[in-house]
Amino acid sequence: MPKASRLFEIIQTLRLARTPVTAAAMAETLEVSQRTVYRDVLALQAMRVPIEGDRGIGYIMRPGFDLPPLMFSIEEMEALVLALALLERTGDGELKEAAKRVGAKIAGAVPAPLRQVLHTNTLHAWGSVAPAPPGLDLALVRRAIRDERKLDLAYRDEQGQATERTIWPVALIYYSETANIVAWCELRQARRNFRSDRVARCAACDSFFRGKGDRLRQEWISGWNTSGARDDT
Repeated sequence: MPKASRLFEIIQTLRLARTPVTAAAMAETLEVSQRTVYRDVLALQAMRVPIEGDRGIGYIMRPGFDLPPLMFSIEEMEALVLALALLERTGDGELKEAAKRVGAKIAGAVPAPLRQVLHTNTLHAWGSVAPAPPGLDLALVRRAIRDERKLDLAYRDEQGQATERTIWPVALIYYSETANIVAWCELRQARRNFRSDRVARCAACDSFFRGKGDRLRQEWISGWNTSGARDDT
């Protein structure tokens, strides 16, 4: 068991205990030696976790100590670290900055043993990083999806043909090389995928499609195992 997980388990054990817990009992539960438990308890005490007791007597935690409401297991922390790293590979600048703030908030909310997971640099998301699309702000698209607001696009398809579109955006798909907007296209009267790197211009409309976004998303999801939405032509 990794050290961070052991420290977390020791804290949880002592928080719930009504009488002193011996190092031998914790060692048996954690499947480690008593010497390891002694070292871990000393490490927690150095981090100002209010553990009292000594070898041969047992340990207890002073009343009033509690873990913050934001608490994760070591595996959950690793999942968050990797998810935040994957966001760095998108072309969505606003989400990249949000990911940094999320990491800082998590680091400030969890105990020191778990905070170490954020700074050990053991997990990485490697590969190409998608550039920000020059004609489109992905943050604008995300807000339009939330608000069910229509968007006007100047779009160029795979053959290079330029068209003007009004779309109802319902989802964003982030690929390693670009992001795709899933939307209902008023020009084609059908659901289409629009590559963000082919958008020359995008602006929010004054009109909305409120109350229709959930249905359009469900129709899109239900078609995943069949034809799905195709790239626009």
